[in-house]
Amino acid sequence: MFQYFPGNYVWNLSVNLALQMGGQIGEIDTICRPLLEAAARGEDAGTVELKAAWEAKGDTLVELADEDEAAGHLLSAGEKLSRAATYFLTAERMQAAGHAPRAALYAKFRDTFDRGTHLARENAERVEIPYAGTHLAGILTHALAPDGTRLQGPSPLLVQVNGLDSTKEMLYRTGPAAKLAARGISSLCLDQPGTGEALRLQGLHAVPEAEKWASVVYEAVAGRDDVDADRVGLLGVSLGGYYAPRAVAFEPRFALGVAWGANHDWRAVQKARRAREGERPVPHYWEHVQWVWGARDLDDFFAIAENVHLDGVLDRIRVPFLVTHGEHDRQIPLEFAHRTYDQLTSSPDRELVVFTDRTGGTAHSSVDNGSVATDVIADWVADRLGGRTR
Repeated sequence: MFQYFPGNYVWNLSVNLALQMGGQIGEIDTICRPLLEAAARGEDAGTVELKAAWEAKGDTLVELADEDEAAGHLLSAGEKLSRAATYFLTAERMQAAGHAPRAALYAKFRDTFDRGTHLARENAERVEIPYAGTHLAGILTHALAPDGTRLQGPSPLLVQVNGLDSTKEMLYRTGPAAKLAARGISSLCLDQPGTGEALRLQGLHAVPEAEKWASVVYEAVAGRDDVDADRVGLLGVSLGGYYAPRAVAFEPRFALGVAWGANHDWRAVQKARRAREGERPVPHYWEHVQWVWGARDLDDFFAIAENVHLDGVLDRIRVPFLVTHGEHDRQIPLEFAHRTYDQLTSSPDRELVVFTDRTGGTAHSSVDNGSVATDVIADWVADRLGGRTR
């Protein structure tokens, strides 16, 4: 993994994510160089300075995009706005849960992202699925025909869900949506409860029983005229490596599942982190997880976390399932990938792919080289949902 900040895994993770989302190394260098001293103070200290630096570069790009738009150069404007949104999101996700300016920055991020995808004419349609008296929001990427036009008729679809601290926009930028579209498969990148705008705007907290929202999502996408209800799969990244297997186990209408990072026993990971073992994904970690799960305090959070594991669940899965993991994952032990794979005893087509030094993509959810993982995932899904790989 690219390590801009020596010894600060959490800040380095954010840089790698920004690069995977399309950030430019020259811009990121100008953002991060003044932050080297702040990063040396640890993952929690200096996050306000970090916010200011990333947000300032995003603001500059918005100004430049406005100039492009005024000149009628809409595609260039959209590209700059997309990078600005990446930098705003990088700043926002690194702030403490209760940090007051975070809400305004998230709103600016969403507006900038939406403007960018519109001006750049991206294959990204906002979808809202009614849920729990409000809605879950997603980004729908339509399947493409070989000539690059939108595929006509019902197509297969892969629902993609977040981890602990990602958003649908991050999934759209870093995940396999574009590669799947080129293979004739649609994607829905979703902010499920506990993530993205479901958490920030709707107040929907995460629940261990992922099937509660996953079944609602399945019914919503399966009811669309442009989706083949028999060919809907579910992918989860990072903590989604718990959510997706859990949901597929209890919602048999999903045609397949993918764990992009095998989060088999998240309760054990939390106990290890409390003992300062293993790395954490965001600063102010214990505040963040309590916010995500709606816990009253740390004891309440650990009581919830006791239920976040896949033991005794996976033998219910009777559809194809792919497990991927980086051999140098510093957040989730590789042994969990083997546990998930070994317990998929009823799957007729299970596969474990471990990314190595030879292949790249060895870090957590392949944040060091996401292209490696998205190639594998897109091809595996296309082979099983009737897509194309050439």
